[in-house]
Amino acid sequence: MSTGNINVSVENIFPLIKKFLYSDHEIFLRELISNATDATTKLKHLVAIGEAKVDYGNPQIEVRIDSDKKTLHIKDQGLGMTAEEVEKYINQIAFSGAEEFLDKYNPEASGEKNDLGVIGHFGLGFYSAFMVADKVEIITKSYKEEKAAHWICDGSPEYSIEEHDKEDRGTEVILHIAEDSLDFLQEHKINELLTKYNRFNQVPIKFGTKEVSDPDFEPKTTTDKEGKETTEPHKQITVDNIINNTSPAWTKPPSDLKEEDYDAFYRELYPMQFEESLFHIHLNVDYPFNLTGILFFPKLKPNMEVQKDRIQLYQNQVFVTDNVEGIVPDFLQMLKGVIDSPDIPLNVSRSYLQADGAVKKIAGHITKKVADKLSSLFKKDRKDFEAKWNEIKVIIEYGMMTEDKFYDKAKAFALLPTVNNEYFTLEELVAKTKDFQTDKDGNHVMLYTANAEAQHSFIESAKAKDYEVILFDTPIAPHLIQKLEQENSEAKIKFTRVDAGHIDNLIKKNEDIESKLSDEEKEILKPLLEDTINDKNYTVQLEAMSETDDPFMITVPEFMRRMKEMSAMGGGGMMGMGNMPDMYQVVVNTNHPLVSNILHVKEKKQKHLISQALDLAKLSQNLLHGEELTNFVKRSYELIK
Repeated sequence: MSTGNINVSVENIFPLIKKFLYSDHEIFLRELISNATDATTKLKHLVAIGEAKVDYGNPQIEVRIDSDKKTLHIKDQGLGMTAEEVEKYINQIAFSGAEEFLDKYNPEASGEKNDLGVIGHFGLGFYSAFMVADKVEIITKSYKEEKAAHWICDGSPEYSIEEHDKEDRGTEVILHIAEDSLDFLQEHKINELLTKYNRFNQVPIKFGTKEVSDPDFEPKTTTDKEGKETTEPHKQITVDNIINNTSPAWTKPPSDLKEEDYDAFYRELYPMQFEESLFHIHLNVDYPFNLTGILFFPKLKPNMEVQKDRIQLYQNQVFVTDNVEGIVPDFLQMLKGVIDSPDIPLNVSRSYLQADGAVKKIAGHITKKVADKLSSLFKKDRKDFEAKWNEIKVIIEYGMMTEDKFYDKAKAFALLPTVNNEYFTLEELVAKTKDFQTDKDGNHVMLYTANAEAQHSFIESAKAKDYEVILFDTPIAPHLIQKLEQENSEAKIKFTRVDAGHIDNLIKKNEDIESKLSDEEKEILKPLLEDTINDKNYTVQLEAMSETDDPFMITVPEFMRRMKEMSAMGGGGMMGMGNMPDMYQVVVNTNHPLVSNILHVKEKKQKHLISQALDLAKLSQNLLHGEELTNFVKRSYELIK
């Protein structure tokens, strides 16, 4: 037996390892299984090229708990190591890697919190075992014709190494679990971690055994004297409990998969998700970076509610995280599925990751693939695309707002639904409405509504003139509208909500309607209206309109309302406007007989008529509540006595 000291610059690096990653100490198992997987796949390669003259067989990784000895065993059938290789790879390279990792990402030095610092923690490798163990053993035999080696370290820089009588190829790591980590001796805990991190591992992982029905057994059926048939129970056999699928769908060529294979994989990923996905996108790139994966478009609700199941990031089929911020563009984080890439650096801070060139290229490629898929679906079956629009529009609209390259592609398939249940691209709608929705100043006015029921009367006024009204009912609509106006400013396209004013003022033509009230009468009427209304949130505006139009209308100025909505949503508008009270315009039709009548009745009657007309206008916009509504009802009954 020989002993030695690991060359470390930190007096005792093991407590630092444990402290640094304490909040994430469960990842030790993923690290050790990744090492075992690496050793197995490397052996497969050496056998394939003829360098290793051994029978590769059907190797697997075994994870075993010994509760009596308080040990956890991870055993592989990979290349194994000689004593010399243990000295090199465990005592020198692995430890220097761990030391460098901690030196670079030590939270005490960087000021970062444990749970914010490093993506994935890959790179810490073997020495992560000391996060949960106070003693670690390695028993390993190389595929080469050399004696097995037994390495022991008790969590100090001292170690021992000696020969061992192990005869089968591979490595067994034995963790003597520390008193503060005994939960890692519980079967359900280890099973949970294996399922979380390694359910798609490349090498089969055995964790105990299970009972299954014998596929070769045929139960016999016997008939008694009375003719009653009895079938014997199915024979049960004990088999290895393999916890992982070594060939998940994303590792296969798209040509080898059918639609039902993608559906089955979606259910495998999200067993608690009862709805099927709408469609999928298979990623398969090997140049200039390696990237595979499958993304699914789930059925989304317009309110952008937070999704529980997110995109999962893997590195060579080992789960890393489901927080893909910085890797996947924001708007695509509402998708589900898997992304697997060895080219994503995982042992780095998030700020570094977001600036990494390879990551930016990957994000750009994913965006392009999604846009190309959507374009293909739109061209292939537009009716089906329209039917799915309400369930995918949030993702597309968000993408158009935040990613210029996606906008350039999406404008060809992004749909604008109208209140008539028709769907148009912006280009199509512009062509359809250009001749009659262009105002006297050359602005092409696109009318829209955020709520077809609440704004019904305004929509009907627009329909009466054969105007099209778009339905924008997602929370991000104000931001999207702003983006569309910016991108189409040269074409003088303006979006105006249908309740922003009287329809004749929203799309002003050359013809002006003459007011039946003189200027003197208007000067008397306006202060009378203002005194009676007496509400700082309502401003009075006199307009000459058709006699058949309502006497009073309540509108919301487009600019003020849009800025307020954008500010409330964040990322736009004007500072502080999100908290401002709603402002309304009371548009009074000076050509309506009721308005003329107000000027020619006694003062008490004037206030009575103004209040009643104003409340009717409020009622039409669902703005009449509480005491105001009670008074309105009482007043209305008085009128019909």
